Amino acid sequence: MSIIEQLEAAGEVLTPSVRAAVEGLEAMVAKLEERIRELEAQLGLNSSNSSKPPSSDGPSVVRQKKKLTGKKRGGQPGHPGHHRQQIPAERVEQVVEHWPESCEHCGHTLSGAEEAKPAQVHQVVELPRLRAEVTEHRRHCMRCPQCRKLTRASLPAEVGGKHFGPRLVALGSQLIGRYRLSRRETVDLLGRILGVAGPSLGSTEAFTQEASAALKPVYEEVQARVRQSEAAGVDETSWKLGGKKQWLWTAVVELATLFRVDPKRGSEALERFLGSRYAGVVNSDRWNAYRIYERRQLCWAHLLRNFKALELRGGAAAEFSEQGVAQCGRVFEMWWGLQEGRHDWKELGRGMEPIQVSFRRLLEGGAESSDKKVAGFCRNLLKLWPSLWTFVTEPVEPTNNAAERALRAAVLWRKGCFGSQGEAGLRYAERILTLNATCRQQQIHPIDFLYLLISAFRSGTSAPKLLPH
Repeated sequence: MSIIEQLEAAGEVLTPSVRAAVEGLEAMVAKLEERIRELEAQLGLNSSNSSKPPSSDGPSVVRQKKKLTGKKRGGQPGHPGHHRQQIPAERVEQVVEHWPESCEHCGHTLSGAEEAKPAQVHQVVELPRLRAEVTEHRRHCMRCPQCRKLTRASLPAEVGGKHFGPRLVALGSQLIGRYRLSRRETVDLLGRILGVAGPSLGSTEAFTQEASAALKPVYEEVQARVRQSEAAGVDETSWKLGGKKQWLWTAVVELATLFRVDPKRGSEALERFLGSRYAGVVNSDRWNAYRIYERRQLCWAHLLRNFKALELRGGAAAEFSEQGVAQCGRVFEMWWGLQEGRHDWKELGRGMEPIQVSFRRLLEGGAESSDKKVAGFCRNLLKLWPSLWTFVTEPVEPTNNAAERALRAAVLWRKGCFGSQGEAGLRYAERILTLNATCRQQQIHPIDFLYLLISAFRSGTSAPKLLPH
């Protein structure tokens, strides 16, 4: 019962001006109460119920503990175990033989005794003494006996007038772009391990720019593969260019991962990234920019976090959240069953049918909720309904976890380097992130591959291919 109804029930006579004032106050109170609910819900957001990264969680955030199974920690009976693999003989630089001198039981000498069993092998891996290999190029000058003019020898193309070799350039650029060392830390580390005067801060910039130039053909190769792929997990995060916000896009396909920095986050930026004619399935969250592509798969991991966030609003929203989380659990249970071989694609489709019916019923009921957040969320999902179930009929993941994991390294790098200071820095970031993520997918050593690229770049020969053809 409203305040006006309570006053009238008590026999109070309200003038029009008083009635209007009370109605205005009631509306203001309702608006402020809704605002308080939203702010309290925002305070409870963390990586488990929103798109915030785990690194933003405060110490008060308690992660959900795994259910206790009653088993002891560690390897269980029957587990095959993991052991250090023996290094092949061709990779062993030195072999030291150890022979027993006397019997450990009776003390008798074992000199001249026969060997009873094969030797047990114990391998020790150690770093060699780190010391730079310095090559001195002497450009001799000769006088022509014919014209008496001077000619000085040229440096080989692979040297190119550089003071640091391609392997050192590859390592230096990776220390910055992969291992997230600052420029000063890179200079300090290389200076200490080389045993000679190391690179300067300016040299580290030269490292990254030469690596970026060498990576250009590989970057274009990965870009072409991504744009021709059957499915791509796509996501974006913020980046910086001279302190101004940019957007770092990533697309993960079966054998490659592409990164691109763009000033915008909308559909035009997405078209510049994937291409306007991309025909594959785009696996993404519900961001409006992705609507330009017809074939989509919405990320159920995002939906699960959305449902958990609604719980923070309490009341009807909390009840709706509980049902939504349960429905997401049913979806994931069916998907995991497919991955574990407990059923095939046809059984997945049949098992999803009752889940789809109950999930749609939940959304249609939520669309009529008095809670505006719940109602808006449900209406949005109903509009995107076909994109929720693409994974049932096509071989795509129901989550966009691969793209989120790919962005993780970039986010950690951004936190330390604060982005890029120029356009050249943006290109380096795109290309080094693309190289490292794609090499990880193909189990290729990124430093060795970058060394080959820089060597080819200096000599003017064709760059090696990164992707299988």
